[in-house]
Amino acid sequence: MGRPASPAKPLACPCGLPGPYDSCCGRLHAGAPAPTPERLMRSRYAAYALGLERYLLDTWHPSTRPAALALDQPPAPKWIGLQVLDANERGDEGVVEFVARYKVGGKAERLRERSRFVREGGRWLYLDGDSPSAVIT
Repeated sequence: MGRPASPAKPLACPCGLPGPYDSCCGRLHAGAPAPTPERLMRSRYAAYALGLERYLLDTWHPSTRPAALALDQPPAPKWIGLQVLDANERGDEGVVEFVARYKVGGKAERLRERSRFVREGGRWLYLDGDSPSAVIT
């Protein structure tokens, strides 16, 4: 008799935190609320990496949310890493500064953003962001 099949290794979470996707951003993508602005930002990065447009729109504040994102339009970036530089919250407002690395057409790029979040109805939402250095080469 052959050996029993070993279980598949759990998919690592794209957000960069240790642990499998299912117990990290997968829970948030399935509807659990993000406990902090940083966790929401990480889950949104993971959603970009996985092409989860509905989640991105659902976690975007209605006052700044676009009608669509068209994540499937070429050239689609391949998200390859996330570094959180700063994260803080005060009451129902939060700010997260990060650098997201990605490739487009084989060329590596970096996006730096300082994102603002608000909590409404017990849920954190992405409001907007500015890019102190939009592309760092």
